[in-house]
Amino acid sequence: MKTPSAFYKPLAIGAPDPYRELPVSLERMIHFVPPHIEKMRSKVPDLIKNVDVVLGNLEDAIPADAKTDARRGFIQMAQDNEFGTTGLWTRVNCLNSPWFLDDLLEIVPAVGEKLDVVMLPKVEGAWDIHYLDQLLAQLEARAGLSKPIMIHAILETAEGVKNVEEIAAASPRMHGMSLGPADLAASRGMKTTRVGGGHPDYAVLSDADGAGGRTAYQQDLWHYTVGKMVDACLSYGLKPFYGPFGDFSDAAACESQFRNAFLMGCLGAWSLHPTQIQIAKKVFSPDPGEVAFARKILEAMPDGTGAVMIDGKMQDDATWKQAKVIVDLAKLVASKDAELAEVYGL
Repeated sequence: MKTPSAFYKPLAIGAPDPYRELPVSLERMIHFVPPHIEKMRSKVPDLIKNVDVVLGNLEDAIPADAKTDARRGFIQMAQDNEFGTTGLWTRVNCLNSPWFLDDLLEIVPAVGEKLDVVMLPKVEGAWDIHYLDQLLAQLEARAGLSKPIMIHAILETAEGVKNVEEIAAASPRMHGMSLGPADLAASRGMKTTRVGGGHPDYAVLSDADGAGGRTAYQQDLWHYTVGKMVDACLSYGLKPFYGPFGDFSDAAACESQFRNAFLMGCLGAWSLHPTQIQIAKKVFSPDPGEVAFARKILEAMPDGTGAVMIDGKMQDDATWKQAKVIVDLAKLVASKDAELAEVYGL
């Protein structure tokens, strides 16, 4: 653990100073693009207008013989487009892969000034973040970059979940974390082949009625892990995200899983298919009715103290804080989405 006086010092001479506070940005969906496919790269200009984050994926789902093409495709994609307020991220290969080092050595000098976040898979402890932190600082210094590249960790091993607080505290580069349910399920020995979402056999039974009938209620396999990740992230000022939902044919289940994550504190989710973009946009933008009621609370308690009755419900400083979370998010959404800005009255 670095001492407080050293925590915000650059790790290489000439590297940019780390952020002391995360940049404010809307990240309702992190949309994955396979950059080795030219047809997918050609859609990026339209994606920039419709998503909050464009991510060039270099890791899982990219065949081993296409890893180099994916890396080069991402660099081309970054060079060919201006992203404006839309984030540009990449998910690099894991640290113990034969591709990770070249991912960083080639991408940072080529497009580091445009790159906002490096997503690091299979993070197991603070030591993984420390290594990437130092490497990024050296590459930033050599490339003469003016802003630091942030790190986003994927929780997809049992050890990573166990060490989630140390990961969150590992570096001022930390942007946030995402739940990676498929790899995590394998790491934990869970008996499911689904990518995110629930499972019909993970359920509780109601008490037997007089006729002997019982109703099964499906539970959320990921509730504990999402809660633990959200607590770690928010304790250190980071951003928590739900990861992938693999069943593209089940929009209702995807929306339900995203909504659970949103209500628990997540700020966004991955979109792996175009149909999931609108689901994430809908779910991770606060409901207009909730925004209207939250604004009533803030207007009735301008300084956030005391207690008032609104629509028959008592509001105090605790609900004022809840209302502020919703209104602040609505303002951020409104800054990018003119349609919702009108709906919110912002």
